Amino acid sequence: MSLEEALRERSGGRCELCGSEEETSVFEVPPNADGSAEQSVWLCGVCREQIEEPESADPNHWRCLNDSMWSQVPAVQVMAWRMLTRLSSEGWPQDLLDMLYLDDETLAWAQAGEPGDDDEDAVQHLDSNGALLQAGDTVVLTKDLNVKGANFTAKRGTAVRNISLVRDNPEQIEGRVNGQQIVILTQFVKKSG
Repeated sequence: MSLEEALRERSGGRCELCGSEEETSVFEVPPNADGSAEQSVWLCGVCREQIEEPESADPNHWRCLNDSMWSQVPAVQVMAWRMLTRLSSEGWPQDLLDMLYLDDETLAWAQAGEPGDDDEDAVQHLDSNGALLQAGDTVVLTKDLNVKGANFTAKRGTAVRNISLVRDNPEQIEGRVNGQQIVILTQFVKKSG
């Protein structure tokens, strides 16, 4: 059985993401597609175009992922995760992403094919001395910080362990101080050790 026949049979001749029967064809899921049905999906022309040209994506078209994200086919799960991640700023896709469970291997595959994974494109978080910060690092506060809404001051010299990075803002990190999870500006910390 050819790849096309296998995918057509698996999908019932419908796009595995939106259910359309228009202009359907094989789409090999990057980055390591080997030409097998396990690493390919059956897509319509509209889904293919919006995947290949992200700037043309119509968020309302992708509401179909509410159903297709529950597919038992890992390649379909990967494509659903990628599109929901791409559109997460719309609001509703983030709610679906919060419900979507991918096993570790499938999640790694989904993340591997996302643009922006290149080191040069990644947001870099630098401390007050220009040292690169990474999730899990320990930092020390370089000045007293009034913590809004928590009624305390985080004192200079306080160590903040196991920080997390604010994904799309290179000037912010998160960490626990006095049992509270707070956002801290990178200009007020220095990397420890």
